[in-house]
Amino acid sequence: MPRMQKIKTLIKRALAPVTIMLIPHHNTRKSFHMNIPAIGVFIAAAIGCGCAVYLGMATIDLLKYRAMEKQIQDYAKKASDFNTTLASLKKAEKDLYRLLSLGSREKILENVDVSDMGTMDMGTVDIQQVKQQIAISMKTVGAIKEYLHQQKNLYMATPRGLPVPGTVSSPFGSRVNPISGRVELHRGIDVSVPGGTPVLATADGIVSFSGWSGGGGNVVVIEHGHGFSTFYAHNESNTVEVGQQVKRGGVIAYAGSTGNSTGSHVHYEVWRTGRVLNPRDFIERSS
Repeated sequence: MPRMQKIKTLIKRALAPVTIMLIPHHNTRKSFHMNIPAIGVFIAAAIGCGCAVYLGMATIDLLKYRAMEKQIQDYAKKASDFNTTLASLKKAEKDLYRLLSLGSREKILENVDVSDMGTMDMGTVDIQQVKQQIAISMKTVGAIKEYLHQQKNLYMATPRGLPVPGTVSSPFGSRVNPISGRVELHRGIDVSVPGGTPVLATADGIVSFSGWSGGGGNVVVIEHGHGFSTFYAHNESNTVEVGQQVKRGGVIAYAGSTGNSTGSHVHYEVWRTGRVLNPRDFIERSS
């Protein structure tokens, strides 16, 4: 009985009304009150606390999810950067092997295109061990690219071959001038060809002179870079102007016998840094 009495007392207390009253600050409005069982207040408070806890945990989970999502995106970008770096390295290595398979220095320098050998960027990859291994290869490939770039520029600026497909009738060096009859230095070579034969540039460059030059008749001078320049004289007519860019094998004039000349030919000279050189050396080098 005492136990039943306690249960009845607890139920009675739980069902006892609790008055909730709302009193406005302004006297013009009536107060409001409501009677709710005590157990109802307890249940409402429990539900409120439960909702607060749930919302708090949901907010924490959302923040964790967003942090994980950003971390996954960062890993994906690093993986993409890493794959790009490896692809560039493989392409550069493949290009270098392709060049080396060409054999001769001339073929390598004619075919090399360092702008197409890949640009390697480490990006945001921070895997230290991999970075160190790739950095060594990048440094080597970069040095080779720079060397090939410089060598190709020098190669393209170096005169090669004859400006016309003819016979060398007068070599470089001391000779008796056929016009004056005096012994003097012949600073180039004379190549005999029929009048009107196209005269070709022997290297890439820029025309620095095109016009009449006394005993040389119609003359073209081309600056090739790296100190090289070439001189073409006795032309029937010139086809280029000062400042014009020309490529090796491009037509710059037509052979003739203008100026002090005894027949149709091209007088051809090679200079470097103010010193005249024997064109024969550059003819043999191209063969």
